Amino acid sequence: MGLIDTHTHLESFLRNGTLPAALARAQKAGVEAMITIGTSPEDWVEYRRLAGDFPSVVHYSVGLHPCAVESTWEATLAPLAGFWGDGLAGVGARASAGGPLRPVALGECGLDRFHLPKDPVEAAKVFSWQRDAFHAQLLIAKRIGCPVVVHSRGAFAECVDMIDASGVDWARVVFHCFTEGEAEMAELSRRGGFGSFTGVLTYKSAGAVRAAAKSQGLARLMIETDAPYLTPVPHRGQPNEPAFLRYTADFAANEVFSVTPDELALITSANARRFFGL
Repeated sequence: MGLIDTHTHLESFLRNGTLPAALARAQKAGVEAMITIGTSPEDWVEYRRLAGDFPSVVHYSVGLHPCAVESTWEATLAPLAGFWGDGLAGVGARASAGGPLRPVALGECGLDRFHLPKDPVEAAKVFSWQRDAFHAQLLIAKRIGCPVVVHSRGAFAECVDMIDASGVDWARVVFHCFTEGEAEMAELSRRGGFGSFTGVLTYKSAGAVRAAAKSQGLARLMIETDAPYLTPVPHRGQPNEPAFLRYTADFAANEVFSVTPDELALITSANARRFFGL
């Protein structure tokens, strides 16, 4: 059983002309599939095309990243639901036989306090846009019934409160790049939500993150690269890529869960396939 990178950004590889080589390295490292995550309309159509070019290897999501939210967010989101087709019911891989590939999730969407403007008035305005755009995307996800990939940075409790209020099925919610602690993980698990883990898991200073992963348990674990960011040890400091998921997986198997790498791959890939409907 190969690994599944549940959250990567292939745009940089496309831009640099290095995608075929990156996909070949991923396959050699035992990564059998990946989800390239949409952040704005600039990548939504391109990622749909990629999913068609590399069936069963590349899957994709569409969403508006909180750091891409501007005053025009409503117009930006207007075409988003259309990626699931006209009917929106029966979410699956294809809108119809031979039709455009549907996304496997909505996201990433959420809230981000870390990158807000320094000016308090501007920060409040931008954060208000983020909240409105997140709320709108949660309502779309509820209507479609699709998985939701949440970006939460410095706003965990607010994201949880908004998801609670939205009525979205928590069993279809994953907080990607989970870097909170055990208490926050308990809040997700109690609701039925998930956290997925990046190369941060391998960092010496990330004891709280490892504790959170262990408290969630291997039976609910999903792993990701968030490439080209958050490169795991031993390549920390270099650009990340899907092939490097192997380092995070092996570290999690050996140092966090005390299982074989094959066992970890089998369980995490089954979790990813079930959650995203791959």
